[in-house]
Amino acid sequence: MPLVAPLEKGTSPEVDALATFFDETLGFTPNSVLTMQRRPEIASAFINLNKAVMANRGRVTSEQKRLIGYLASMSAGCRYCEAHTVLAAERYGATRERLDAIWAYRTSLLFTDAERAAFDFAIGASSVPNAVTAEVAVELRRHWDEGEIVEILGVIALFGFLNRWNDSMGTTLEPGAAEIGERQLSAAGWHRGKHV
Repeated sequence: MPLVAPLEKGTSPEVDALATFFDETLGFTPNSVLTMQRRPEIASAFINLNKAVMANRGRVTSEQKRLIGYLASMSAGCRYCEAHTVLAAERYGATRERLDAIWAYRTSLLFTDAERAAFDFAIGASSVPNAVTAEVAVELRRHWDEGEIVEILGVIALFGFLNRWNDSMGTTLEPGAAEIGERQLSAAGWHRGKHV
C-alpha cells in the first residue's frame, strides 16, 4: 500500500492537460504523477521538467535517455522506475536484444563507445556517494558535447528525484509497467518489491 494514494485521473484539469505527455512515453499517466497532483504545482512543475529533460536537442536519442534512466534507477534500486524506463525504452525502439544486454554494455557490440561513456556516467552519477571519476568525465567529453552532457545528467537527476519519490511513497506499479518488469527484468532478479 502506498504512503499516499494517487488521485483519480481528472482530478486536476491542468495536470491532465500536461500529463498527455505520458500517453506517448508510457501509454498511461503514472501513479507517481497522480499522487503529485495532490499539490498540482508540484505535478505541473515535474511534468514540465520531464518534458524538458526528455526532449531531444542533440544526438542523445529518446531510447538512450530511457536506458540511462534505467541504469540510474537500477543503481538506486528503484523497482518502480526500472519497469517504467524499460517500458519507455521499448516504446522508443529499444530491441529485446539491447534490453537483455544492457548490463553487458561495456563489452556488447550492441552499444557504441559513446553509449558506454554515457552509461558509465549514469551509474557513477546515480551512486551514493557519487562515483563520477576524472576518467569517466574524460570519456564522456570525448563522445558528447556540453549540451548533450547536460541532457544526459538531466535524465540522471530526473530519475534521482523519481527514485526517491517512488521508493519513499511505495508507489503502486501500473499493469503495463508490471508486465514488462515481469517479462523483461525478472530473469535478472527484478520484482515489484513494495510497489504492489
